[in-house]
This record gives sequence, C-alpha cells and structure tokens, in this order.
Amino acid sequence: MIRTIEVLLVIIIIAGAFIGTSYLSVLPAPRQVSPINLNRLSLTTLQMLDSDYDLSRAAFETDNSTVLGQLQVALSASLPPNVIYNLTVYDVNDKEGQLYTLYTPVANISNAESIGTTSDVSMYTVASSNVTFNVTPEKIGEKSNGGTLYILNCSDANGWWITGYTAQSLAQDLYNLLSPYFINTIMVQNTTQLRELIDNHTISSSPTEKVQNAVVINTFGECVPMPQEYYQGQSRASQGYDSNAPSGYGYVKYCYTLGNCVFMYNWTWASIVGYPFYYVSNTGVFSNDQNGWGIYGMKMTATGGSRAFLEGLNNQAYVYNSAQITDSANRVVTFTQAAIDSCNYYGIYPSIYQTSTRALSNSTMSSYNLRVGFNVFNPSGDYLAGAVYNHFAIGSTNITGSLLALGLTRTPDVRVTALSLLSYYQPRLYPSEYTAQGTSRLVVLQLGLAGGS
Repeated sequence: MIRTIEVLLVIIIIAGAFIGTSYLSVLPAPRQVSPINLNRLSLTTLQMLDSDYDLSRAAFETDNSTVLGQLQVALSASLPPNVIYNLTVYDVNDKEGQLYTLYTPVANISNAESIGTTSDVSMYTVASSNVTFNVTPEKIGEKSNGGTLYILNCSDANGWWITGYTAQSLAQDLYNLLSPYFINTIMVQNTTQLRELIDNHTISSSPTEKVQNAVVINTFGECVPMPQEYYQGQSRASQGYDSNAPSGYGYVKYCYTLGNCVFMYNWTWASIVGYPFYYVSNTGVFSNDQNGWGIYGMKMTATGGSRAFLEGLNNQAYVYNSAQITDSANRVVTFTQAAIDSCNYYGIYPSIYQTSTRALSNSTMSSYNLRVGFNVFNPSGDYLAGAVYNHFAIGSTNITGSLLALGLTRTPDVRVTALSLLSYYQPRLYPSEYTAQGTSRLVVLQLGLAGGS
C-alpha cells in the first residue's frame, strides 16, 4: 500500500512540473519555426513571370503604364498576401573606357512604402526581344584549297545496314547538320553526277565548288552507289569489274577505283555505319539482283570491297584480296575525351555509348600507309570502332586522302558522323558580340513580410 502511494506521488510531481513548465515557457511564432525563404521565393517568382518572356517584354516597355500595371497585377497574384514587394528595373549601360557596369533605374513598382528590416532580394537579367544570340562558324576550306561537302543522295541506288532510314533521309539530316560548316554543300542526286565527280568534274553552277580536297559522305551504309558505266560489258567495265574474282564478287574493282579517286583528289571519304564497301548498288543495271536479304538493285563485294578500296587509296596495283579487316565481335564502345569535348563545343550530343560489330583492325590499316588522324572512340584492343585515317605516301609528310570509318551496328546516328568530321577539321565558332546599350536590363525583386520588424 505504501509503495502504491509513493508511485502516485511521483506521478503527481512529474505531471505538475510538466504543466508548470509548459505554462511558463514562451513558444516562438509560427513564422520563426518555419520561416519563408524570401530569396528563393523572389527568384522563383521572377522566373515564373518570365516563363513566356512576359517579364522581358515588360522590362523594355517601362514607359507603357498599361504594361507596368499588368505586371503589377501578375506580381501581386504570384505572391502570398502577407508578402510585400519592391520591384525595380535597371538599364544596363556599358560605358566605354570604364571597368564597371552602370545600372540606371528606369521603373519601380511596389505595394508598400517600406519593406521593413526582414527582407531578401533576388536579381534577374533579361534581354531585349530584338537581340539574337548566335555564333558564326568558321567555314572548312576557308584557309585552304577545298571546302566542298558532297553528300551521296543518289536516287538510283539502294542502301544497306541503315535500318529504319533511307539514304535520302540521312542525306537531308547530314545536310542540315553540316552545311553551316562548309563553303559548299552539294547533294549528289544520282550516279551520273557521281561519275562526274570521279572524272574530276564539278556538278553545280557554284563558282566555289571544288572537287579537290572535298569531303564525300556515303549515306548508303555498307553499300556504295555505282554508275552504270562500270557494269560488266559497259564502257568502263575494266575499272569496275574483275572477271577473275570469285563468282558474284566481281565489282570489287569499282571499290578500287573509288579508293584511287580519294588518293588523287585528296578526298575525305566518310562511311557512316557498318562494314564499308560491302555492296555496290545501281537499281538500273542490278534490277534483278538482290543482296540475299531481299533488297534489290545491289551486288555483294563482301570483304574484298574494303581491301580493294584501300589498295586504290594506297595507289598500289589492284589485286583481289578477300581477307577480312574488321572484327565481328559485339563491342560497347565509348567516345574519346576529345570527341566528348567536341560534343560540348558544337552542341551535338549523340550517346557516348555505341555498339560496334564492324570495328576496323588498326594493324591492318597500317599495312596501307594509313595513320590515325582522329580517334572517335576509345580503342578496344587492336580495333577502332570509329576513326579518321590519313594516307601518307612512303617518305611523304603530305596527306593524300582520308577515310572516316564508323564500324557501328545499325541503326545509323548521323550525329556521330557530323561530330567525327567536325572533331577532325575543328572549325572554330565565333560568338556574336553585343556592345550596344539597351540590349539587357536587370530586374531586382525585394520581398518582405507584412508586420515584420
């Protein structure tokens, strides 16, 4: 019984102490327990008001009372009722010969005579709608003898390993990406025009078109368009057909002719995906031939096509050689750091991870006097999934033809092709400079709490 009374007394004492402490303690105001972050609220409000550039337009129409009135209504509606504000617009003037920027107030709106001592502020810079921010790219070939980009868009040929696309759609995408960087960008509309290029003839009326030192992009994947003159029995069959090659692979000789053109004219030939020169195509002369997968208008050259092209690029005698020069393993490859830097510089962002099943053997390339001019992807053993190879004749320091080979798995991403060429040629970007007054204004929003001290 005595212990029970003791326990009850302890409970009464503890409860009394708790009640007394709670009665005498002074609790903070709710705004002190969970204060409003005025700085963050201020910046968020400015960003919201400018989400459709309304704030930017109003900042440059400070002499229009209607616009300022609409801005004040929007500002009041954006803030809690217990928040007071003071918004000031400043003109930004660049004073020549001074090391500072002078801000001149041009407008002010407020809902209180005084903000009080509890306040915070955010600043937001807006640009005039009449100002366009852009860059001007350097043209490839401006300081050298070249600058023409040819994109194969032949209507009388079919492509392979470009699943989901046509060569013509890829050609248009590449035109949009790369034409700003070249003096001339010309679509090669059919194999007749391609034959003119092979003969060192221009195909447009442009006075700045140059066949020498040009870049030629083959958008047909593992296949390459072939003019009908190189067909067996036609006028140039000796340059396009090898009757001694294994049955079905005779058109490897045409690939040799293309390689020799790259050597003679110092072209950079770009193969955008897969095993280069694995087929030749002309929908007229090969109308009854298909590649084994139901795509008509083409003939297989297989592994001999790339070998023949490299023989021509090396300006050596043609000999049929079907030894494989690519790896067939499925490899995940990544961009080199230099390629990633180019992504940020040129604003082209393909995935840095790509899948390769047609990576070229680096040691094989050296057999044809080729050196790597730019590595697009990090090497995987002896294999390079993407690189620009430059040809140097023995004893010479001059480049005589180049090959961009992207041995990636379908489907092609033309952004990789564009990025590879820009990384290799490195045209500079010149940002526009805006030094005229009145192109920028600074908006300052100060917020306080009503009743604050």
